[in-house]
Amino acid sequence: MSDKAGNQNPEFAVDLLWVRPGKVGGTEVVVRHILDGWLELKSSFHAVLVVSRDNAETFLRYADDGRFSLLTAPVDSAGISGRILWQNFFLAGFLKKNGLKYCFSPVYDRPYFDFGIRYITTVHDIQAYHYPEYHPFHEVAYSRMIWRSCRKKSLINICISGFVRDDIVKTLGFRPERLETIYDPVTLNPDEQADFEALEKRYGIEDGKYFYTLSQMIPHKNTVTLLKVFAAIRDRGEDIPCRLLISGIKGNASDEVNRLLAELKLEDQVTLTGFVSDAERNALCSHSRAFLFPSIFEGFGIPPIEAMILGAPVITTRCACIPEVTQELADYVSDPYDTDEWIRIMKEPSNRSGELDISVYDRNTIAAKYLEVIGRCFGIPSDLYR
Repeated sequence: MSDKAGNQNPEFAVDLLWVRPGKVGGTEVVVRHILDGWLELKSSFHAVLVVSRDNAETFLRYADDGRFSLLTAPVDSAGISGRILWQNFFLAGFLKKNGLKYCFSPVYDRPYFDFGIRYITTVHDIQAYHYPEYHPFHEVAYSRMIWRSCRKKSLINICISGFVRDDIVKTLGFRPERLETIYDPVTLNPDEQADFEALEKRYGIEDGKYFYTLSQMIPHKNTVTLLKVFAAIRDRGEDIPCRLLISGIKGNASDEVNRLLAELKLEDQVTLTGFVSDAERNALCSHSRAFLFPSIFEGFGIPPIEAMILGAPVITTRCACIPEVTQELADYVSDPYDTDEWIRIMKEPSNRSGELDISVYDRNTIAAKYLEVIGRCFGIPSDLYR
């Protein structure tokens, strides 16, 4: 493929074999937004999307743009163990056979044996290091092996926040000069709102008289603390709306959340909505008294940013990256487990959402930053990325 000046555009591969459509959460959404950002840019490049037999169809639309091509590997993403083995032992040969020597992996699953293929990798977080109890032993062991490979072999590791950057330097010994920080894109249309009157009837809520949160049910999201907070509000007769809606998908803390709901007899105060559409989430967030985000560990933390873009007051923690990505504009609890501190702040939440600089999460800006790093590290002339 040639640019307008007749120069050959160097190709780079993008490893998408890890994508199991709809099953890998926010990471898949972020990577698709980066690809969409590349589509919208005027830059010249040639990205070879390395896809699997069972996810290729979901990437076909990119091949309509001449700057992209699809390369289907003889492996299925759904078979995780088989896919990991194939990536480690056969991906390099597959790339070389197809004339590729550079590869960008949007996650840290680069092969341990890269056989001369040059890599850029993205580190979203090292949750399995800090909370190994949430993961199977083999997953923790494999993650540690790949982190070591990323640290030693990747030309550059992209971190999705300054917190992640500092964390992997301090914890795993990554070299700062081989790290780049690029935020995740946050794309949200505040005008996309479901009919709130219908939601009021469905969930038995009133405008401004309930709190809202969005979370996967996994332990470090700290949802159980919110249940204890609402039990205390009810039992003390606090002058705060004692109504909470929790949207999200199940995880390995679901059983504990359901057990505590029953134990604290919170069925009338707390509703688990399950999955909601973007339009429903936007409406529920916009009309809430405040969005609560009790998480104690995030690599980036998109939900509180989305809530602020929607204009909602946000009450969250000072843990991990959260103050960084919310630009110190939310209300923060110092102790994420202290029910009294939560209640004190919930009585009079402030709202500085309008001060948020949303330009730092712009999809096209972030997509361009990725292209700049790829071009610089793989020796692709910078004028191709203007």
